[in-house]
Amino acid sequence: MTVTVRLFAFYAERLGRSSIDLELPPGGTVQDVLQRLAALPGGNSIPASPLVAVNASYVRGQTVLSEGDEVALIPPVAGG
Repeated sequence: MTVTVRLFAFYAERLGRSSIDLELPPGGTVQDVLQRLAALPGGNSIPASPLVAVNASYVRGQTVLSEGDEVALIPPVAGG
């Protein structure tokens, strides 16, 4: 199955793109996506448990993905 990963701000800068299509086996999880991203150049900058949304809803690493899902890595935000 194919999922689309959206990267923003710091994550997009480190991986050099704002979107990545990943192939996962059936039953693939958010954690599988994070492991694949960590293996890419610049992927070591992504923390082990970043804030993640699937189809605009926040999820945990064990969430099982479906064909066509959009996985967004939400960077930390600071400010006052």
